[in-house]
Amino acid sequence: MIQRIQTIYLLLAFVVTGVLPFIFPLWTMADGKDYFFMQNQVYIVVLGLSTTLSLLSIVSYKKRQNQFVMGRLNIILNLILLGLFVYRSLNLSGETVAVSEKGIGMFLPIVAIVLLVLANKAIKKDEDLVKSVDRLR
Repeated sequence: MIQRIQTIYLLLAFVVTGVLPFIFPLWTMADGKDYFFMQNQVYIVVLGLSTTLSLLSIVSYKKRQNQFVMGRLNIILNLILLGLFVYRSLNLSGETVAVSEKGIGMFLPIVAIVLLVLANKAIKKDEDLVKSVDRLR
């Protein structure tokens, strides 16, 4: 399980979606307070689903096809999360009034998407290898 490169990618995606949002703020308000994801229920649900899918993907290493599908769903969830972050920072509060500086937490879904794409590539490579070996028998 751990010797496969996609497990490492999925573990890093788990850390990016499950641990780092608690450390890095999404943005800093004009009054100097940091805005974390915990202050919005939608962000909590989407990040929780993404973290859970990463963990389930790691655990289901014997079922490569399910792992691949979970990876794609996780990519879609992270794209939705990124869209919500961009929408919130550009439209709802107004740049000049409430949000003074965007934090590194806004870019965490991008890092997760890259890691999940790399994991899906490795899963696909493993699946193709298994199919080619089965053909030779």
